[in-house]
Amino acid sequence: MTWYSVVFDRANLKRTLTIAFVVGTTFFAMNQLSVIVNGHAGALVWVKAAVTFLTPFTVSNLGVLSATRKSQR
Repeated sequence: MTWYSVVFDRANLKRTLTIAFVVGTTFFAMNQLSVIVNGHAGALVWVKAAVTFLTPFTVSNLGVLSATRKSQR
């Protein structure tokens, strides 16, 4: 089983996107929301906002891949 077949499996993708949305939204609200609402968002703030959502998505996918690998042994 390849990594992309695991990551893009419908059930895994739904789970990892949900995790990314919940955790990313929480961190975004804590770290970037006030800057954006106050109108002080430059390009760096928007990059940070994107990374805020990509980080939990990546971490949750690594967890899925790790669990899949262990179950194949």
